[in-house]
Amino acid sequence: MIKMKTERILTILNVFSWIAFIGISIKCGALIFTYSLSLFNEQVAKDLYEGLNLYDLKKESFLAYTLTLFLQVATLAIKAYVAQQVIQVLSKINLKSPFDMEVAQRIEKISFLILSIWIISLVSMLYQESWGLAKADWNGGETLFLSGLVFVFAQIFKKGAEIQSENELTV
Repeated sequence: MIKMKTERILTILNVFSWIAFIGISIKCGALIFTYSLSLFNEQVAKDLYEGLNLYDLKKESFLAYTLTLFLQVATLAIKAYVAQQVIQVLSKINLKSPFDMEVAQRIEKISFLILSIWIISLVSMLYQESWGLAKADWNGGETLFLSGLVFVFAQIFKKGAEIQSENELTV
């Protein structure tokens, strides 16, 4: 009974991870595509994606415009990669022996990727603030906390994998 419920939950989480991966990838691709179009048609910069208007910034400084979009695309690309890593973790989990060193290492990798999202977001916010595009109302504490929490889970998984491996050797 519990195994069926857990399998169902993992399946649902896998579906949500795929949805997130596809959605974030589409947004990332749309920004890259519209940025490319804006190189040939300045009017595209008025509505890059979901109302993002960087037309004035592009007219003022092409380098600032490019860097702003690069930071947004980098953040989205890493988020998509995180979703892909979660999909990999969910596909590797074996409920009969759930603790696996490869899964633990992927979870640890996810924590570092989330930390890199925090760093890039901080740099992006500071950069955008310097150009008057954003206010200093950024609170990245949630992302930093999430990174730490996932890292703790990775360490628990590593210890579980070690104990599970020892138990298999002694049996």
